[in-house]
Order: sequence, then structure tokens, then C-alpha cells
Amino acid sequence: MTHRSTIVTRIHTRSGIVGEAYAGDEDAGLREINEIIHREIAPAILGKDAFATERLWELARPATWDILRDRRLGLVACASVDTAVWDAVGRALNIPLHRLWGGYRTAVPVITIGGYYSGDADIHAEVTAVAEAGYAGMKFKVGGLTPAEDADRVRQARKAGGDDFALAVDANQGWSPAEAIRFAQLVSDCDLLWFEEPCHWHNDRRGMRDVRLAGATPVCAGQSEFSAGGCRDLFESGSVDYCNFDASWSGGPTEWRRVAGMAAAYDVRMAHHEEPQIAAHLLASVSHGTYLENFHPQRDPIWHNLVANRPPLQDGHIRLPERPGLGWELDHDYIERYRIEWAPGSGDR
Repeated sequence: MTHRSTIVTRIHTRSGIVGEAYAGDEDAGLREINEIIHREIAPAILGKDAFATERLWELARPATWDILRDRRLGLVACASVDTAVWDAVGRALNIPLHRLWGGYRTAVPVITIGGYYSGDADIHAEVTAVAEAGYAGMKFKVGGLTPAEDADRVRQARKAGGDDFALAVDANQGWSPAEAIRFAQLVSDCDLLWFEEPCHWHNDRRGMRDVRLAGATPVCAGQSEFSAGGCRDLFESGSVDYCNFDASWSGGPTEWRRVAGMAAAYDVRMAHHEEPQIAAHLLASVSHGTYLENFHPQRDPIWHNLVANRPPLQDGHIRLPERPGLGWELDHDYIERYRIEWAPGSGDR
């Protein structure tokens, strides 16, 4: 990755409360998302009741219907607004969102993401550094080599982390079902937390079901789904044990909470693809929430720099803020330093 970017969205209410949130977009698309928010969503919701979160989500939804542009652009635009609306609601009620949404816990365990392929990679050193930094575990890259070669790398990671280190793996849809099953069998004694997106995308629900049944390793997916309906199909087909639906990529916390409700009915546990600024509240709010993911500061400098009151790791967990709404204090000097501003329809500013 060469870039990391985000949209900071503010909702101003007549009562003076301002909802503020950022939603993720890893590289391109900022101009288009900004245009969608200002031209399509804002005119539809301005003047409406901010407490009517379901209605506001519905009014924003047509931004996702344009089949001539990347669907994800409209979804991130909707998520930007939906998250800011929820922040305003939490502020109005003087309650943090993790409590408003269910309040199951006040702290969540954190894993970081790594194990990427590099000619000079030292797996033992990387995993040891993660453990020493206080993380509860790590999500480790696989799927780019043969199952046997990646199984060897995972064994090295398990040895370095120890038995109490939560170790998940992510193939990023890299293998055929047969290859993924072979890998799962090779690491069956490594006590993996989950095996994420093991199979090529074109028939992955059926493939993941087979991996889950034959490989005896829990399977995780959901980040590539655009909607609650897509996650429903994962559950119906028996494809996953964990669902890592992404609120910032897929329409906002309103949609994530629908998925979480369905997941509970299917005994599927909830994770979240990255985006710790919103994922922490969502995962803490429900009984079947699991691990929070974040990247190294070089991979996601926004989370590590934009959030001025980012909580420290304590015994592998972060404690949720008790301030109302999202509770994050954004560093406005950081925003001004890296800000790119467009006025809708007028070109660059």
C-alpha cells in the first residue's frame, strides 16, 4: 500500500450537537465519495429527525443504486453519514455507542495484522514483537504459496507466539477448495482462531462450506459482502463460523447490527474487517463479538494518529471510551496537515 485515506463527516443539528465520524477507504475514491455525500445523501436527509436512524439509512440507500459506478463508493458514503448520525444520537443521549447498542462489555481483545511475504521476513521476530507490544494475537497472511509452504510459516508463527497467542490466518481468497482443505489439515494442531476467506471468489460460499467441514478449522468471511443479505447467504449455506462484515465498507453500523442479529440466530460469531474506530463499539456491544483488528502504524497511520485519545493496550485489550457517541477525540491539527478538500462539482481545492 502506498496510500491510506479516510472521509471525516460531520452532521450538524439544530440543537447544536455535531456528530463526527470517519469511515474507511484505503486508497482511491475520496472525490467520488465526497460528491455522493454532498450531492445525493445530504439533500435527502437534511431537516429530518436525527433519532430516526433507520429512516435516515433508508433515505441514503439510493446512493448505492447507480450500476454505472463502483458499488463500494456509495456504500462508504452511506457509512460515513450513518456513523456520524449515530455519533450525534449518542451525544444527544449522553451515552457511548457501545452501551447504546447493547453494552455487553467495556473492553475488547485486539489482534494486529501481518505475516506478509517478504524476501527478508523474519517470522519469529515479527510475531515476538507483536506479543511483546501487548497484542492478544495476530492475523497472519497465507494463500500466496503452496499449502505446505504456508503451513510451515504458520507453524513458525505459532511457535513464536506460544499457546496463549491468538493466531488467525487470512488467504485473501487465494486457494481452491482442495488446496484450502489441504492447508487446514496440515495446521489442524496449530489451534487457529480462524481461517479467513480461504477460497477463490467465484464459488466461495460452497468452497468455504467444504473447507469448514473437511478442514476442522473455523472459517471466517464477510468483508467482501456488500449487504446484510450477502451475509445471510453465508450463514444459510453453512459457510462460516465467524463473520467479519465491515461497517465502513458496507453502509454503516445500522447494517452491521442487522448482520449481527442474524449471526446470533445461526450461532456465528461476529468479527469486523479492520476499521477499529467503529468496530470497537460494535464488537463490544454484542455477546458474540470477538477480536478487534488493527494494523501497524505504517499500514494505518490514520487510526494511530487521528484519534488523539486512542486507548493503550492493557492485557491485550483496549477499553472503550465512556464519552458520549463514539467518544473519539480527533486530532484537528492532523486533519489540517493531511486534508484534501473538494467543493462538490467545482474541481480541486
